[in-house]
Amino acid sequence: QVQLVESGGGLVQAGDSLRLACTASPRALVRYPMGWFRQPPGKEREFVAAINWSGRTTYADSVKGRFTISRDNAKNTVYLQMDSLQPEDTAVYYCAARLTSGTSPYYTSIGEYDYWGQGTQVTVSS
Repeated sequence: QVQLVESGGGLVQAGDSLRLACTASPRALVRYPMGWFRQPPGKEREFVAAINWSGRTTYADSVKGRFTISRDNAKNTVYLQMDSLQPEDTAVYYCAARLTSGTSPYYTSIGEYDYWGQGTQVTVSS
């Protein structure tokens, strides 16, 4: 059974940092293309960051230079390090995994992912 579990969300002030974690099972799942998305209040879910098979990463322009996606295969976990958080980063954050084979270097659309976690709330106060 495929399962993704996010953790690490919370309430912080503008300028603070948070690190989100997404633990995957089965273990091999974390080696597949993984992504982080977020859904701000009253808005659509949007792409944040992705990591591919080889560890290459890509980011949404709104988080580039502030957020970092990484993967620890030994811990079956993908991380999202979020620095210099701003109130506009407030959202429910979701991790996703893609098991379907493909040729794209990155996957940045919701429909390109096969499995999703339940989400973790991040709230940034001004």
